[in-house]
Amino acid sequence: MRQYSADLTPPWKKPQPVPEVAAEPGLVVEEPGTGFCGAVIRCEAGTVTLEDRFGKHRVFPLEPRGFLLEGRVVTLVRPSAGPARPTRTASGSVAVPGARARVARAGRIYVEGRHDAELVEKVWGDDLRVEGVVVEYLEGVDDLPSVVAEFAPGPDARLGVLVDHLVPGSKEWRIAESVTSEHALVVGHPYIDVWEAVKPASVGIEAWPRVPRGQDWKKGVCRALGWRVANTGEAWQRILGSVHSYKDLEPQLLGRVEELIDFVTAAA
Repeated sequence: MRQYSADLTPPWKKPQPVPEVAAEPGLVVEEPGTGFCGAVIRCEAGTVTLEDRFGKHRVFPLEPRGFLLEGRVVTLVRPSAGPARPTRTASGSVAVPGARARVARAGRIYVEGRHDAELVEKVWGDDLRVEGVVVEYLEGVDDLPSVVAEFAPGPDARLGVLVDHLVPGSKEWRIAESVTSEHALVVGHPYIDVWEAVKPASVGIEAWPRVPRGQDWKKGVCRALGWRVANTGEAWQRILGSVHSYKDLEPQLLGRVEELIDFVTAAA
């Protein structure tokens, strides 16, 4: 004979218990009622504030069974005042609480332009400061051999260079091949511009447009997407604002930047 509780609800019809998860900053959850998905940026008494990949904020009540975490129903709770669990930087590395920036190394990482430098800073900035690695930009790689010669890389001052559109047979490929110092490493990604290294879904588009040869690539992209052609800087801020972590970048860029950081920091 089946046993019923005092409220006459059969045991097999009662809601199953769900895990309680602390609403730590950076935790990504979905509110199923609205479909809003974002990272926790603040948790106060009875509410939690989420930020989606476009920077939009929404406040939700901390209700039982109120959120989805990796597809599973959970109950978010206010974090305890005890020791915080390890968090991660935008690059996915374990954050070092209270870490101070290291004195800059003699080694450097050079990137082609300002947009490249801003993207690297946004995703790897915390890691670079801990490691004492400075990123500078070149405004193109046409003079790369002379730049490397002037830097004079050595065992204690390694130089890493990130190049756009580094594909066999390209101008960039030939320039990179001319750098022969064992203390300099030139790597690159296949994209015409670092804009393309941001995943289209993160920007809210289906794909990066194909721009005919001979046209200014950035203006062609803006034209195809219906963005203001006259202001590519505004377009870049829109793209950069859609990047919150390494998950928003293509693997072809991620691997190369990590390779450069490892190379520069391997110096004595």
